[in-house]
Amino acid sequence: MQATTLSFANLHNHGELFANILRARRESFIVRNNWKLPESMGMEFDQYDTPASRWLAVHDVDGRVLAGVRLTPTTAQCGVYSYMIRDAQNGLLSSIPDDLLFGAAPVDSGTWEVTRGFIVHDLPAAQRQRVRIRLVNQMLRTARTEGIGRMIALLPSNWGRWAGRCHLTMEPAGRNMNMGGIDYQAVWIGFASQMH
Repeated sequence: MQATTLSFANLHNHGELFANILRARRESFIVRNNWKLPESMGMEFDQYDTPASRWLAVHDVDGRVLAGVRLTPTTAQCGVYSYMIRDAQNGLLSSIPDDLLFGAAPVDSGTWEVTRGFIVHDLPAAQRQRVRIRLVNQMLRTARTEGIGRMIALLPSNWGRWAGRCHLTMEPAGRNMNMGGIDYQAVWIGFASQMH
């Protein structure tokens, strides 16, 4: 099992891995969750898949993606869009309530957003925790490389059940919300204490 952080600067070094991440996202979000999202050539993508973002994947040696997330700096800007949570708060995304945060969405070079997190559905239960921890460790490595002190994410509200097992410092950033039959909550993920 391997973990890789992709950027537009290193995509060419990793063959089909980026396409495989987008294929796994399609399977997770469009096929399994029945979300209405953009797709093409069997891949899911959106307006936040820009050169500002990073894509983290846990994968096997053949390039099969087992889990992944996208990281986007809160300073990102592409046309009218910045990052998902801030755009939702500013009323640009009708699928997410604009009152999802307790305060204003940050715009800070040390804060990045985590989106499109998934673990493939057919992964045996005995491997899920190992894969989750591997993904979290890759997030920490990327945080060190990019100078990220904290992240903000919109997660299923059961985040507290697994955060401790993954050694993540997390706290609520907003209220619980039901979206599409699933309870979600915005959370802060702190990395500052692990940066040395």
